[in-house]
Amino acid sequence: MNRRRIVVIEDEAPIRRGIMDMLRAAGYEPVEAADGAAGLDEGRRLGVDLILLDLRLPRMDGMEVLTELRRTHPNLPIIILTARGSEDDRVRGLKGGADDYVVKPFSARELLARVEAVMRRSPERPVPVRSLVAGGRQVDLERREIRQPDGQLVQLSEMEASILGHLAANNGRVVSRDELLSCVWGISSDALETRAVDMHITRLRGKLASPNDDETVDWVVTVRGKGYKLGPDVAANDSPPAEPAEK
Repeated sequence: MNRRRIVVIEDEAPIRRGIMDMLRAAGYEPVEAADGAAGLDEGRRLGVDLILLDLRLPRMDGMEVLTELRRTHPNLPIIILTARGSEDDRVRGLKGGADDYVVKPFSARELLARVEAVMRRSPERPVPVRSLVAGGRQVDLERREIRQPDGQLVQLSEMEASILGHLAANNGRVVSRDELLSCVWGISSDALETRAVDMHITRLRGKLASPNDDETVDWVVTVRGKGYKLGPDVAANDSPPAEPAEK
C-alpha cells in the first residue's frame, strides 16, 4: 500500500523539520518546501494527498499559494499552519478554500488528528485509467492507440492520451483548463496557453470522431465557462483493453 504524500510548505526550518519527522513516524511520505513558489510547484505534482501550508512565506504569500492551488486542484486537501491566530485570518483562509486551520504552536497529536480527519472526509485520489470504450472503439491509454471497429489503429500523441487519461481519472466532474495545464503540461496558465488546451481537445475529438457510424459518441464534453469532462457514454477501465479475437 502506498504511503500518503504530504507537502509541508513552511519557511522556518526547525518547525518544518519537526513536522517532517512527525509525519514520517506516523507513516506518511512528507515532502518539504521552504518558500511559497517551491511549495506551489511541489503541490502541483502528481500523487500529492494533502498540503500543510504556512501563511507567512517568502517569494510567494501563503494565501496566493492557496488561491493558485484551488484554481488548478479544487479537491486537494489543504490545512493552513500559521502563527496568526486572529479570527479574520482564519475566516480568510477557510473562505479561500482551506479545509482546516491550525494555529501555532500546536502539538504533534493535534496536527496528526487534523490531518487524519481531513483525509477521511476528502475524496479518494482518482484511480488511473488504462482503457476506454465507447461506440465500438477501444482506447488503450498506455499504448496511446485507438482501435476502430474495423480493427484499424489510430495513434494518439502523448499529450492527447494524457488529457484523455486525466478526464477519465476524474470522471464525473468538470476539469478546468487551468487544471489540465497544471496536471498534464506542468505549467501555470495564461491567456495564450489556455488556447493550447482547446487545440489539443479539438485534435483529440477529430481522432475519436465516428463519421461513418450511425451513432456519434461525445467522448469529451465542453462545459461552457468551466472546462471539460468525459462523455457520459464512455466506459473507463483500470485494465488494458482486451486483445481482438483472431479470425
